[in-house]
Amino acid sequence: MALPGSLNRYLLLMAQEHLEFRLPEIKSLLSLFGGQFTNSQETYGKSPFWILSIPSEDIARNLMKRTVCAKSIFELWGHGKSPEELYTSLKNYPVEKMVPFLHSESTYKIKIHTFNKTLTQEEKVKRIDALEFLPFEGKVNLKKPQHVFSVLEDYGLDPNCIPERPHNIYFGRWIADGQRELIESYSVKKRHFIGNTSMDAGLSFIMANHAKVKENDVVFDPFVGTGGLLIASAHFGAYVCGTDIDYNTVHGLGKASRKNQKWRGPDENIRANLRQYGLEKFYLDVLVSDASKPSWRKGTYFDAIITDPPYGIRESTRRSGSQKQIPKGIEKCPESHVPVSLSYHLSDMFFDLLNFAAETLELGGRLVYWLPVYTPEYTEEMVPWHPCLKLISNCEQKLSSHTARRLITMEKVKDFENRDQYSHLLSDHFLPYQGHNSFREKYFSGVTKRIAKEEKSSQD
Repeated sequence: MALPGSLNRYLLLMAQEHLEFRLPEIKSLLSLFGGQFTNSQETYGKSPFWILSIPSEDIARNLMKRTVCAKSIFELWGHGKSPEELYTSLKNYPVEKMVPFLHSESTYKIKIHTFNKTLTQEEKVKRIDALEFLPFEGKVNLKKPQHVFSVLEDYGLDPNCIPERPHNIYFGRWIADGQRELIESYSVKKRHFIGNTSMDAGLSFIMANHAKVKENDVVFDPFVGTGGLLIASAHFGAYVCGTDIDYNTVHGLGKASRKNQKWRGPDENIRANLRQYGLEKFYLDVLVSDASKPSWRKGTYFDAIITDPPYGIRESTRRSGSQKQIPKGIEKCPESHVPVSLSYHLSDMFFDLLNFAAETLELGGRLVYWLPVYTPEYTEEMVPWHPCLKLISNCEQKLSSHTARRLITMEKVKDFENRDQYSHLLSDHFLPYQGHNSFREKYFSGVTKRIAKEEKSSQD
C-alpha cells in the first residue's frame, strides 16, 4: 500500500449510489483544486472506502465543499486487516503529526462507523477502550469536541453474507463532510417550476462537478428545459444562460407537469427557480432558439456547456424548419411563436452539439451531456468524436433492461478551425452512431415486449 511520501493520506467515505460517477467526480474536483489523481492511489471499486494521497488539507476541504458522491474525508492515521494490524499501523504513525490534536488543551471524541454491520453499544465502547495506547491528553467532549476521530470498519458489500471480522479497519481524524444535503435541499419535489424531464438534483450537481464549474464561470445549456442544470452551476457561483426551442417552457406557459395542477402559474419560470434558491444574481438569460441553428457570433463564450438533450421518449427531438421541408399532404400549420418543427435525428443533434462546443468553449472548458444508448448494441465507438474535444469520462446510468444513458464528459484541447466542422464524417465513429437514430423505436419495442412478457407470465 505504498503511496508517495510527500503527500498526506486521506480516507474518503463514499456514498453507495451512482457508483460509476464517483471516480470522475473526485478526479475532476481534485484537478480543479490543484491536486492530481494518480494510479498509485487506491480505490476499491464498489467499496465506500477509498484511500487517496492529497497534497494538503486545504485541497481535501475544498474537495468536500463540492462533492455529492462522498460523505466524509478523514486524515488517515492507520489501517489494517485486523485490530492488531490497525494498532501496529497507528504505533508507526509519526507522533509529531498526532500531537497538535491530542494535547492537554484540546477536546475530542471517538466515533465508530461500520459498513454492512451494526454493533452494540458495548462493542463500540470496547473498540474505543482498545485505543488507550494513543497519546490522548485532552478531555473527552461528546457534544462539541474540537477534534473528532473515527474507527471505520468495512464488512464487505454482501448484506446476505456478513463476516464475523471486518475486511479492513481504518482510523483517522475527521476533516470535513461532503455536500450530500444538497440532494434534499434542491430536490425537484420542492422546486417552484418543473417539467416532465427535470433533472434529478444529485445528478445535476454531479454534472456541474464533472464540468469543473467554478465561481465566475459562464455556463450554457442549449436544451435548457426548466433550468435544473443552471441551478446546480449557479449554486457553485457560475453565471448561467441557456436556450430551448419550446416557447412555452422558456416563458413558463402552458400545461403544468405537476399532478393536480392544470396550468402553470404566472411566476413559474426558470428565473423564479433561481430566485427560490437565492441565485437570481447568477441568471443571465434564456432564449427561445433552435440548437441546430446556433445564433451566436463566432467566438469563445463559455467555460462549460452542460446539457441533457431530448431523446424522443418524454420530450420530442425537434428542430425548426420551413414549410418547404415538410412533405406534401400535411396541412399547413397555423402561425405560432415556434417555427415549424421537423424531426431531429439523434446523430445530427449530438454532432451539432459537439461542433457548437468546439466553437464556443474556452480552451480547457468542458462539455458534459447525456447520450442515450440501446444497451445490446452499444460499443464505445458509438460515442460521438471531435478533433477539438478529448473524452474525459463515460459513465453509465441504466434506464431499463435494454436501455441506458451515458454521461459523457469532454474537454476542449485545441482551437476550432473551419475544417474541423465536418471531420466527424471522416471518423469511424460516425456510421455506428447513426444506429442510435432509432433509439426511440428500440426503447418502445423493448417496453412492449416487457409488457407482453409480464401479461403472459400473469396468465400462466
